[in-house]
Amino acid sequence: MSKEITSRAEDYSKWYNDIVKKAELADHSAVRGCMVIKPTGFAIWENMQKELDRMFKETGHVNAYFPLFVPKSLFEAEEKNAEGFAKECAIVTHYRLKSSPDDKTKLIVDPDAKLEEELIVRPTSEAIIWNTYRDWIKSYRDLPLLINQWANVVRWEMRTRMFLRTAEFLWQEGHTAHATKEEAIEEAKRMQDVYATFAEEFMAMPVIKGVKSESERFAGADDTYTIEALMQDGKALQAGTSHFLGQNFAKAFEVKYSSAENKEEYVWATSWGVSTRLIGGLIMTHSDDDGLVIPPKLAPTQVVIVPIPKPGEEIDAVAENIIAGLKAQGVSVKYDQDAKKRPGFKFAEYEMKGVPVRIGIGKRDLEKGVVEVARRDTKEKASIEVDGVVDHVVQLLDDIQKNLFQKALDYRNEHITSVDTFDEFKEVLTSKGGFISAHWDGTAETEDQIKKLTKATIRCIPNDAKVEDGKCVFSGKPSKCRVLFAKAY
Repeated sequence: MSKEITSRAEDYSKWYNDIVKKAELADHSAVRGCMVIKPTGFAIWENMQKELDRMFKETGHVNAYFPLFVPKSLFEAEEKNAEGFAKECAIVTHYRLKSSPDDKTKLIVDPDAKLEEELIVRPTSEAIIWNTYRDWIKSYRDLPLLINQWANVVRWEMRTRMFLRTAEFLWQEGHTAHATKEEAIEEAKRMQDVYATFAEEFMAMPVIKGVKSESERFAGADDTYTIEALMQDGKALQAGTSHFLGQNFAKAFEVKYSSAENKEEYVWATSWGVSTRLIGGLIMTHSDDDGLVIPPKLAPTQVVIVPIPKPGEEIDAVAENIIAGLKAQGVSVKYDQDAKKRPGFKFAEYEMKGVPVRIGIGKRDLEKGVVEVARRDTKEKASIEVDGVVDHVVQLLDDIQKNLFQKALDYRNEHITSVDTFDEFKEVLTSKGGFISAHWDGTAETEDQIKKLTKATIRCIPNDAKVEDGKCVFSGKPSKCRVLFAKAY
């Protein structure tokens, strides 16, 4: 296995693509802008999905599934949403092919099979779901309605990068209906908290919780709550969003309920989602120039055991005992008994794939009653007594998880810079990157001018932003709090 990958310092974008390919996470497909998620990449997504699904259900949500196709008239019903996604839509116009009259080996669209109404391939599911909710919600007794779906969506992106931005991607999308505005806002904030907890406790990726500016909101939302992470190249990643939709979709689709006082009211709504983009975030938060680094809580294989130089009766017996002990502690473990590959090759392979812990078992070490334990994050190695190796590894996995989070948190905190002038703003953006904390006058015009001049956008107005008299970094107009700017994926 060739271990060589481009260094982050040399070319961060190529480094990222090298990791995706050589760690066998994904590959390009025959469809432009779409990827094939390989078993290792999909196993990480399954682990993410498992934990998120548990968290959703613990907060009262249930899963359902809605159609991939949305009738164009439904898609157009909520104008802001339709306008926001119009340029990314794929459209189905016909339902049948037929043989070409000039060449029977080729197929052409059958002109007689034109759909009466064109279908949008869902870029998001608000339209089809809220059309359905009209039939499901009649009374206050039907509320709240707390539904999530795991699905794929299509957004016809012009510039794509595996996991971060693809024409088709996997995600979950929650869609909830409530009797009051207060309940809906509480739900949107609760799901922001769920996403932040998942990102920090499982991905070991620190995030900042905040609200989007009006121009950065989800199309059709009254407010968008976001979690923003910082990657190793100083760019921000929007890692998850939760939207307070007000009554916009309820009014567009006439979704009303009869209150306890027998009054007819429009319901209040939220939607929220994260996607396979999180795998891109995981790669860019933790990985290094030797390959992928995976937090233990999400690693498909947490421990790999490598016999040195090859399997044998004594080594196998020790390995089997360690495997049994680790599995009893809920640790996923693999014993690589492939005799065709040398130990050095295997070490490089598992380092590239980001397996958190490697145990090497050799005859010489066994004579001393020890095995070699190596951790992927710091590359430190230690000789551990066989009898204590299970307890050591269980503790080590916890240590690695905490170390990865702390390392990323330290980096993030070191790359939040407060500035008071636009010259400072531009200098920090060029020389250091990261989040720039600056006053903003609250206007879309200023936000747009800063974006045009620097390519930096307002990532969020932090939830914990302090009231502070100041002047806008660009216009000099009065401002009451700082917001976070950054270049972003």
